[in-house]
Amino acid sequence: MSAVASVPSASSSSPASAASGVRGALEGRGATVAVEGREILSSVDLSLEPGKVTAVIGPNGAGKSTLLAVAASHLRPTSGSVWLGESEARKVHHAEAARRRAVMPQDSSVAFAFTVREIVEMGRTPWRKLKTDDEGAVDAALELAGLHHLAERDITTLSGGERQRAALARVIAQATPVSSGSVILLDEPTSAMDVAHTEASLQLMREMASRGAAVGVVLHDLDAAASYADRLVLLQHGRVRLVGTPAEVCVPEVLSEVYGTPVEVIHAGGRLRVGPVRPGAALG
Repeated sequence: MSAVASVPSASSSSPASAASGVRGALEGRGATVAVEGREILSSVDLSLEPGKVTAVIGPNGAGKSTLLAVAASHLRPTSGSVWLGESEARKVHHAEAARRRAVMPQDSSVAFAFTVREIVEMGRTPWRKLKTDDEGAVDAALELAGLHHLAERDITTLSGGERQRAALARVIAQATPVSSGSVILLDEPTSAMDVAHTEASLQLMREMASRGAAVGVVLHDLDAAASYADRLVLLQHGRVRLVGTPAEVCVPEVLSEVYGTPVEVIHAGGRLRVGPVRPGAALG
């Protein structure tokens, strides 16, 4: 076991695809968001590549959810732009954009008594006018999310974690069929889930990437981000502090400074383990 001590090739400003030369399925270019004259996101570049998972990390208030909202076109930046492939997102018809980009916001609560199946079926709305197998896509999404046994349950009677899994299944149904142009955006998708369902959902996220989707996910769990993401974007005060592979970004000194608490990074079992320094034993 050894701590990661250097970051030779991580960048503090370039998009994630800059080093590889691969155009992202979704790109944010110089995104800035100002509220009442104060910038909460400052000239941020983001590139989500097909077949890869990019995790956005950083402390509370760093701008993670704001960046995802901009990427989802839920929030128009004060300056900068968002691109879906070769087209600026704001110029793409909303139905086409919804077929290419599926979004799970941080708050996926539902106030009305829809069944789980009905919630997942909502993900097929952008496909209604096309000749697609909507029922098959919904059944597959329920199966992937492990929700077939809850398909006819009232969504308001489920636990927070179960509701999150239903929201994730809706996103999967919307993204079907997954291709190299598909974009999946997830904002803290496992925050209410137990350990088993968290791991299953993160593995499902990787499965979507293996099918060609460009996945962007906001995570607070640094260890999960380092384990499941191909690239990390570390935000601090609305700016990109570092972007690169987990090994490049997960530098103990940097993470400790950004999060304001000691963080340790250890090689163990063929992967990085990342977490706060706690009394007692180290991570390894």
